[in-house]
Amino acid sequence: QVQFVESGGGLVQPGGSLRLSCAASGSIFSIYAMAWYRQAPGKQREVVATITRGGSTNYADSVKGRFTISRDDAKNTVYLQMNSLKSEDTAVYYCNAYLGYGRSPNYWGQGTQVTVSS
Repeated sequence: QVQFVESGGGLVQPGGSLRLSCAASGSIFSIYAMAWYRQAPGKQREVVATITRGGSTNYADSVKGRFTISRDDAKNTVYLQMNSLKSEDTAVYYCNAYLGYGRSPNYWGQGTQVTVSS
């Protein structure tokens, strides 16, 4: 099975940028779609962005135009470029294979904390 390790989070001011990385323990070439999720304290985990093997992307309305998901199959890595960050983007961010309709395998990594604050 493929496992994922998220990194790149940190503390950033509103309007700032971060790039998150999701390193896979194995090849992601055969994984049709990948997703970034986030979970804020007291809230459900939500899908923020997805990308298929062919490069088709989808974004939650709340991040559309600000976040960009990409994948590098040669490096077995998925990225999330986050620009124009807002306080409401504060959450733990996770990556996982994406099965569609907000579903992913039930094994989750530790995620990476993103905090947007002045």
